[in-house]
Amino acid sequence: MRVLVNGANGKMGQEVCRAVSSAPDLKLVGGVDPSGREQSGLVMYADLAQALADTRPDVVVDFTTPLALQNSMQTCISNGVPMVIGTTGLKTHELKEWEARALRENWKAIIAPNFAIGAVLMMRFAREAARFFDQAEIIELHHAQKLDAPSGTALRTRMLMEEVNKKEIPIHSVRLPGLVAHQEVILGLPGQTLTIRHDSNSRESFMPGVLLAIRRVHDVQGLVIGLEHILFTDI
Repeated sequence: MRVLVNGANGKMGQEVCRAVSSAPDLKLVGGVDPSGREQSGLVMYADLAQALADTRPDVVVDFTTPLALQNSMQTCISNGVPMVIGTTGLKTHELKEWEARALRENWKAIIAPNFAIGAVLMMRFAREAARFFDQAEIIELHHAQKLDAPSGTALRTRMLMEEVNKKEIPIHSVRLPGLVAHQEVILGLPGQTLTIRHDSNSRESFMPGVLLAIRRVHDVQGLVIGLEHILFTDI
């Protein structure tokens, strides 16, 4: 598969470039970054549309910014190129609009708030536990440069939990140097608490999920939200 990385000079983008380059069944055909800054051994473009025309990728991996994302999605859907999206920040109504449009236009994409396998399991376990606990709170901790708060992972965790436990679940956001991506869900009943926590201590933790999404994106129908839809067969 031919892979183009949008946001290739960002921290996540650089990690994706390394992971794709190391995968024997994938070919890194270029990177996109508005700065135009060169990356060693990689053809770089400042414009996504030009990159699509020149490299003809099978999939675009997007780790950019919430402001840039929808323009990138528009460019890819217009060109019929599937996307794997790790950029967070889209509102619920925006995601629903893109879900409907993707089905209408037969466009394939996977958007995941978190590509770490452990984080996906953390969300699944939290949803199961929410059936049995009266109250819960979510604490998410990320590096100081993260643009959105609450994180996409925290918002999706809350949504999954509130589907089975209708009580509103508060989210607390922490942004500090030295952190990467961390979340804990604390659930309480009289006399006991349950804490479910996941820690990503390096961006390498996200790469198995990103590569899985790249390999499976042509199998999905429309826009799929959440890595759990390709990890678990019972969804």
